Amino acid sequence: MEETNYHRAPANSPSSTSIAETQPSSTAEGPLHSTSIKETRDVAIVGTTGSLEKSNGPNRYHSRKTYLQKLVLFRNPDLHQPNRLGGMVLRPLIFLSFPVIFYAGFSYGSSLVWFNVLNGTASLVLGGAPYNFTSSMVGLSYLSPLLGVIVGSLYTGRVGDWLVMRMARRNRGIMEPEHRLWMFVPSIFLISGGLILWGVGAAHGVQWFGLVFAMGVIATANTIGLQVSVAYCIDSYPELSGEALVTVILIRNTMSFAIGYGYVLSPETGIGASVSETPR
Repeated sequence: MEETNYHRAPANSPSSTSIAETQPSSTAEGPLHSTSIKETRDVAIVGTTGSLEKSNGPNRYHSRKTYLQKLVLFRNPDLHQPNRLGGMVLRPLIFLSFPVIFYAGFSYGSSLVWFNVLNGTASLVLGGAPYNFTSSMVGLSYLSPLLGVIVGSLYTGRVGDWLVMRMARRNRGIMEPEHRLWMFVPSIFLISGGLILWGVGAAHGVQWFGLVFAMGVIATANTIGLQVSVAYCIDSYPELSGEALVTVILIRNTMSFAIGYGYVLSPETGIGASVSETPR
């Protein structure tokens, strides 16, 4: 399908240049000059959309495709293009050997797994004694993570861009991807304090607002970790960002899936226990 064919000829290819060459040009100002520029621009735009195709001759074009022709799954020219599927499948695996991409995926997964722990324990902790929250109250408690995500997004967006620009000025006007890693500093303290407040506070029956506040703190730290990891990967490899993110997501999903087997819940207390402590 031409709408999903991302292997088009580059803009400076002979096919695109020939279209511009067929248009009249003039160095003098006037109607001829403006008309030639407009025609060249229109032909270039039409050529990229694929709705009209130029045939042999200076001013001859194929007719516009019908709706049914646009729904065709395969076209004869597409069947003769080289098959790049193998390379697209292998490249995300090759990117596992890139230290920056692997670190970005590991950092992304490390931030996400703690929110998985929160989701896996919130219902039993808040719904059990001494809190005895109903299902609707447990759902409303997630307003705290929502606010935490908003705060984390503002930090990584506005504050993060300001910090990167400031560090670039101190670095003689050169922005390096590693400048974004300084934004991890608040996340280190937030995730540690939030998890301690959530786990230890639940074990000692702290007042319910302490647990809800811990949920917001954990969500803020997770948002910082996620956005900074992705931004670091994209800034390091802007030309490979699309396929590099596939590798990052692969690492993230593996860690997110594995963390579910790292803890279980005790049915008596609702508190997490390691797998080795569970009865056989």
